[in-house]
Amino acid sequence: MPTDRRSVAEFPSLGERAGLLERKRALKMARSAHAYVRGATARFYDWLGAVDAGLVPSAPPVWICGDCHLGNLGPLADAAGKVRIRIRDLDQTVLGNPAHDVIRLGLSLSTAARGSDLPGVTTAHMLEEMVHGYCDALLGHDESLSEARAGRAVRAVLRQATHRRWEHLAQERLERVEPSIPLGKRFWPLSDEERRAIAALVSSEAAQALVGALHGRGRHHAVTVLDAAYWMKGCSSLGTLRYAVLLRVGGHGGSGKAKASYCLIDIKEAVASVAPAAPGAPAEPDHAARVVSGARALSPCLGDRMLPARLLGRPVVMRELMPQDLKLEIDQLTREEAVGAARFLAAVVGHSHARQMAPADRRAWADELKLHHGGGLDAPSWLWTTVVELVAHHERGYLDHCRDFALARAG
Repeated sequence: MPTDRRSVAEFPSLGERAGLLERKRALKMARSAHAYVRGATARFYDWLGAVDAGLVPSAPPVWICGDCHLGNLGPLADAAGKVRIRIRDLDQTVLGNPAHDVIRLGLSLSTAARGSDLPGVTTAHMLEEMVHGYCDALLGHDESLSEARAGRAVRAVLRQATHRRWEHLAQERLERVEPSIPLGKRFWPLSDEERRAIAALVSSEAAQALVGALHGRGRHHAVTVLDAAYWMKGCSSLGTLRYAVLLRVGGHGGSGKAKASYCLIDIKEAVASVAPAAPGAPAEPDHAARVVSGARALSPCLGDRMLPARLLGRPVVMRELMPQDLKLEIDQLTREEAVGAARFLAAVVGHSHARQMAPADRRAWADELKLHHGGGLDAPSWLWTTVVELVAHHERGYLDHCRDFALARAG
């Protein structure tokens, strides 16, 4: 029987979702040390605070990703259709210390190298290249963002994203090209309350204007909800509101004779960030507004297709998913790929930070990064020390998590 014809009674109710989603999250984090790093953002900041409060330098406050690991960078398309690697997930964004993004990326790259059985000396060179790439971007060296230097693994993802169209997105996310969402392992049916709330949100003037603009149509073209479902997706977001909404833009009910187009909307609850904000940083009115503000500062091509809103009394971010939006899912790295990816991805992050800084601040922060070299390498000693300490914390945390998960399953 096709999954979209299954009885609604076979799926968890609204009240049953939280426990099931938490178990799914625990399973995902138990799959590898790298997956554990992705899902343990709160513990990252707890451990970072315990390493040495005076070790990490204070850089000029800017909007930071807050959760700058490999999976939160990837290809994004801008309004002109140009695809570039950018920061693609801003749930944890805050006005904070850019050093936190550098350290988190260093930890993520280090665990990816460990998962690829690369020697420790490769990690040392990766951190060295990270600093080179980040500083080059801070100082406005355009060649730092050259995709030719990104490494073969990153370039392969970028090429794949460039050639993707709606059919690829629908087949990947919905497992079909037809305009419907199949219920099953990833998509669950909505309650009547959820369905009404989503319909009201999509029909709002702000949502209609956003979707119409993204599809090159005026607000006189109708935006119609074809289907919607709860989306069991991600790791850190499990347990919060998450919905997939399939829309038709234009066509029936719209003006003109243009053929209807389809789009997939991701509605995601915005929760409090665990990343520490800079002292005295102004607070956004709610978490959805914070996420969109951070996105517009760090990755404008993404922020421009996001909308802060309210759904069922909670702050949510509404975002259209584009076919070119992909994660950097790199299972295995060679030494050359690891070093190239480290330099290039750090440059991407540095570029996102630099666009928010005055020239004098960029120069001062770059000079700080070049100080305190340790052991003959160009990576500053504070970066090496924090990453090494955090790798040790996460290795232990990961093994403890796996043990707890195994005991829970056995019970």
